[in-house]
Amino acid sequence: MKKLLLLTALVPFFSFAQPVNTMNNPNLPNYQIPSQQRMQQQMQTQQTQQKGMLNQQLQTQTRVQQQHLESQINNNSQQQLRVRQTLPNELDPGKQQVLPNTNGGMLSGSGQTTQQEHMLQPKTNGSMLNPGAAATPQPNIPLKTIGP
Repeated sequence: MKKLLLLTALVPFFSFAQPVNTMNNPNLPNYQIPSQQRMQQQMQTQQTQQKGMLNQQLQTQTRVQQQHLESQINNNSQQQLRVRQTLPNELDPGKQQVLPNTNGGMLSGSGQTTQQEHMLQPKTNGSMLNPGAAATPQPNIPLKTIGP
């Protein structure tokens, strides 16, 4: 009887008690298993760490490429300076001697062309059909016949 009396005295205290973890109730719609939650958090932290490492590697690689390009540019400019020093009059357009152009050049239409400038002889209408005309000699190739 003492037990029953003690139990009835404690019942009001049990009604005030709440579950230990209200967010982790399997009856709620967004319930996640605690082990899955831990795994998900670990994976997220690993991803953020890997992303940081990749960004660091990318920055390092970009810096190395930039330094390599700068050294190539410096080497090329030093080589150009050496070439200019060995051939000072050849590469400086201000010191080059310009030769006079008496014929007017290729762009002037007034220049007369001679027969020697042409590689091929000029053709007239029907000259390809006339074997007696001054044509290029044809090679003498025997024809093969296919017999039975």
